[in-house]
Amino acid sequence: MHVLSEERLAPANGIELAYQEVGDPDGEPLFLVMGLATQMIGWPEEFCAMLAERGFRVVRFDNRDIGRSTKLKAAGVPNRFDLFLGRHPAYLLSDMAADAVGLMDHLDIDSAHVVGVSMGGMIGQTLAIEHPDRIRSLVSMHSTTGSRRVGQPTLKAYGAVLAKAPRTREELIKRVERTYAVIGSPAYPTDVERLRRVAGASWDRGHNPSGVVRQIHAIAGSGDRTQALRKLDLPATVMLGTRDPLVRPSGGRATARAIPGSRLRIFEGLGHDLPQDLWPIFADEIAGTAARAGRQAPAKQPA
Repeated sequence: MHVLSEERLAPANGIELAYQEVGDPDGEPLFLVMGLATQMIGWPEEFCAMLAERGFRVVRFDNRDIGRSTKLKAAGVPNRFDLFLGRHPAYLLSDMAADAVGLMDHLDIDSAHVVGVSMGGMIGQTLAIEHPDRIRSLVSMHSTTGSRRVGQPTLKAYGAVLAKAPRTREELIKRVERTYAVIGSPAYPTDVERLRRVAGASWDRGHNPSGVVRQIHAIAGSGDRTQALRKLDLPATVMLGTRDPLVRPSGGRATARAIPGSRLRIFEGLGHDLPQDLWPIFADEIAGTAARAGRQAPAKQPA
């Protein structure tokens, strides 16, 4: 039975990241990068253990401005005009990718397999573009290229994500339930009790609505990665759901077209979530992508 370590804080790229590990310390390093507004506990413990059983040293962490990682409160909140145009963001996806690299440095990991969901997929793509020596393989789930021509949310999904920030723990739980009623998978049942439990724990660990807005601003300000993705040389798998209203399927298809030699895995009836019924398939896809990288990790380039 693989059990997650206690939470720790690590210095990374000038901030601190909260993280946990599970699996053999000598296993293949695997970084799980979560999406917008979602803490590392959005990666289910049982799913992390499932990956550990496949031989990985699994690391999950809170992105900056979320959970127990550093909050950039001094940066303030952008106005709607700057947010829409992506002007003057407090930070970019490049900074969030550099945060992950800083965590690798702290853990003495030269390079890792990277799995990112939604915004986490964007961070993983950016990491592969800007730090190619630090990434062994990439799995991009429910994500897109940054082009405004693909992957755009439906109005209903966009409204759910940008709804008024909750003021209490119970309001957050209800907000999360309403959000996943919109973005969840029509073909797979939602574990409402798990959803409520994770939402409550997220409030307890550190709810930060202004940080979510800054994360949205980072996405908007980071631009289109399509041309850069075409230059990647690593094993990559793109996974998407046909019923994802938050990052519509055109985003994943464009990502797969852009990354040379990437594998595209399409799930009928899947929305913008991680249904338990699909965990074994997701884990197999991640392990298969990592296997394509071989057992020899790229050497860390000198500073």
